[in-house]
Amino acid sequence: MTTTWCGPAPNRRRSGAAVTGASPSPWSGVCGSTLIAPSGVPGSGAAVHTILPDPADADAMLVAMSTGGVYRTADGGESWTANNSGIKAPYLPDPWPEFGQCVHKVARDSVNPARLYAQNHHGVYRSDDNGATWTSIADGLPTDFGFTVLAHPHRGDTLWLIPVTADSKRIPPDGQLQVQRSVDAGATWVTCSGGLPAPSYTCVLRDAAAADTHQEVGIYFGTRNGEVYASVDEGESFSLIAGQLPDVLCVRAAVLT
Repeated sequence: MTTTWCGPAPNRRRSGAAVTGASPSPWSGVCGSTLIAPSGVPGSGAAVHTILPDPADADAMLVAMSTGGVYRTADGGESWTANNSGIKAPYLPDPWPEFGQCVHKVARDSVNPARLYAQNHHGVYRSDDNGATWTSIADGLPTDFGFTVLAHPHRGDTLWLIPVTADSKRIPPDGQLQVQRSVDAGATWVTCSGGLPAPSYTCVLRDAAAADTHQEVGIYFGTRNGEVYASVDEGESFSLIAGQLPDVLCVRAAVLT
């Protein structure tokens, strides 16, 4: 049986995850009692945007939400624990809360599944213990704000970010649309801007970037001013492949054979 998870559109108070078996099985609705913080206060995030099943355990899963943080379940969604140790929330009175962090996106390393990468609302982090603890990997980046993070589909320790200047200035750093790439799990970063415009006054949202599974991975992203760029050399250079579109909210890529 194939199990599919989704983060449904939330109501005003709570977010949750729904599950279904193989089609045409119906959705079972919100799994567990919703993503409730251990203190009993509902997670304030309004959107479960990241769902990462554990490849080693069918009952384990990590999810992330904006203004809610990272949560894990080990029992198929019946119960949840906040997993935000080390993720800072500089906009809250307590900058190191148990929950309430605004995590924008999380990606899992393809070789080491216990390694995770997170782009936060001001902060870039790595976890080496499946989300139990997080360490900043923002040193060397032009800014720690952004929405996207992509992991290489078959090479470990390689990831891409698309930086944004700040939450109050949502344009590329110094007006140069760019991708930041690391091949050592965030220890160092390289700016990839070949073929990308400058000046540029747009940004890329959390689901508007994707990597394909080609041996030399292609990187694709769309901007809020309706342009889509592609790289066929893992970010070394980019080309404009579509323009004059509406605000690009989602990009997905696949290799067809």
